[in-house]
Amino acid sequence: MAGETGLTLVVTHYPTSASKWNWIEHRLFCPISRSWAGQPLIDYETILKFSRTTRTEQGLQCIAHVDKADDAWGRTLSIEQKQSINVRHHRVLPKWNYTLKPRTIDQVIS
Repeated sequence: MAGETGLTLVVTHYPTSASKWNWIEHRLFCPISRSWAGQPLIDYETILKFSRTTRTEQGLQCIAHVDKADDAWGRTLSIEQKQSINVRHHRVLPKWNYTLKPRTIDQVIS
């Protein structure tokens, strides 16, 4: 994306269980958990069934679907592709914090 936009991107990932507070998610977590409590979550359809039938006392309901869009998860890059990424890892938590810059003209030509 840095190359496509020409922008420098600073990426900072939240560690597990430390995502931003999203009030709507937190209002649904408890009711969804109660709805499938004690049930084996054996496949997506089972999870969707329990999620979709969840309602709060205030009338909040969960709309759920499986996103089947193709993404880059599990794909591997060639050595050349990895070397062409202009990335600088930060000193603090380098796996979670890094800066991506557009490739230089030398990287594009080679």
